[in-house]
Amino acid sequence: FDSLPPAHYKETMNTILMWMQQSETKLSMPQVAIAEYEIMEQRLRELKALQSSLQEQQKGLNYLSTTVEGLSRKAPAEVSQSYRSEVEGVLGRWKKLSALLAERCQKLEERLTKLQRFQNDTKTLRKWMAEVDVFLKEEWPALGDSEALEKQLEQC
Repeated sequence: FDSLPPAHYKETMNTILMWMQQSETKLSMPQVAIAEYEIMEQRLRELKALQSSLQEQQKGLNYLSTTVEGLSRKAPAEVSQSYRSEVEGVLGRWKKLSALLAERCQKLEERLTKLQRFQNDTKTLRKWMAEVDVFLKEEWPALGDSEALEKQLEQC
């Protein structure tokens, strides 16, 4: 019995495997180009929540690692190797998932910044175009009014 992990080990392993599967499924959804700031913000909140959940699951992963270390001192070599391989596989998936999640968050934050800048530039351009439109619709000064013509030239 010393070479068998406690029941909590299997429960924790199943919980983490299920959580990773759900997270991988969420991250495997095709990324779509979105130009709506609110939708992109919502997606970022979802990714941040997933990152937070990943940190919460870290305790379970640490427990699995320490339990396997303890088992490897007590269990026969083939049994401890079996558990070590299982945990190493989970750790590999965990690292990939964590890296992918961090990358997606960073890219989305960058895109949100670019979109915000673009929207601000567009707003400024529209305001400028409205001012130009008003200017172009103004009445032109008479040909003999050199002062008004100079003022209009400066505005142009």
